[in-house]
Amino acid sequence: MSGFPAVRPRRLRVNPAVRRLVGETRLHPAELVLPVFVREGLSEPHPISSMPGVYQHTRESLRKAAAEAAGLGLGGIMLFGVPAGKDAVGSGATDPQGILNQAVADVRAEVGDDLVVMADLCLDEFTDHGHCGVLTPDGRVDNDATLVRYADMGVALAEAGVHMVGPSGMMDGQVAVVRQALDGKGFQDVSVLAYSAKYASAFYGPFREAVDSSLEGDRRTYQQDPANGEEGLREIEQDLAEGADIVMVKPAMSYLDVVARAVDRFGVPVAAYQISGEYAMIEAAAANGWIDRERAIHESLLSIRRAGASIILTYWATEVATSLRSH
Repeated sequence: MSGFPAVRPRRLRVNPAVRRLVGETRLHPAELVLPVFVREGLSEPHPISSMPGVYQHTRESLRKAAAEAAGLGLGGIMLFGVPAGKDAVGSGATDPQGILNQAVADVRAEVGDDLVVMADLCLDEFTDHGHCGVLTPDGRVDNDATLVRYADMGVALAEAGVHMVGPSGMMDGQVAVVRQALDGKGFQDVSVLAYSAKYASAFYGPFREAVDSSLEGDRRTYQQDPANGEEGLREIEQDLAEGADIVMVKPAMSYLDVVARAVDRFGVPVAAYQISGEYAMIEAAAANGWIDRERAIHESLLSIRRAGASIILTYWATEVATSLRSH
């Protein structure tokens, strides 16, 4: 009958099989990285109240989580240490017997090269003031003094067996100094996943609980202004020039435009971190019956992949990988 449309896009949405056939974006376990917290002195895993289903691990439960992640074919595991004691310069970050370095060694012993073992390279979990670097006498973060600590921390993590370090403190020159320190000690094969465009976001709140943060004040003098997209691209460009192997945008949800622009401009692997606040919002809304939890999780991850990120750090990595394997 004339007048009816010849072109009907709905034909390709008619049933699940057709939708699956023409789907443009897919998730795969190898693209997912599981962030985990390991806390010194725990006898059993400790639940994080603001992140239902996420725990501070013991060293033993961490090994089990890593083994599960490797068995599911995840791309990697990102380790965060929660020490029993802190000081002004974050000494625990470079102590070979510190919790993070021990955790790296534990996980490498458990999974070998079957899973990319990553570690957060920053001082905030280890400082009594909670900032990502060393402070000046008047309380400002001293960029260059902090770089010295980052270089030492990178080497300590490499000596513990890490595959990839993640400089996340947003200090100027952090990638260059870490790369130089690693190369100078013979760790040319240790990769750098740079937290290049890390924004001073309001969505980090639950993470503060996860790492028992001691933060005083805020981090707006070194993390990026949420208003600025082009600045994030300049940061990425600088990190690549300094030797970054992979760059990251953090958070993911509110910065998908930065992810997409980075992918289009630089042609390198771009990671995105689906952070604690993103996780907590979906879990809270689902717990109240306001949204379909499984669909919301899947949709949120698809949006990050659709923006172009080839690596996603997400606290749902194990759950989603299990779901993907069962379908």
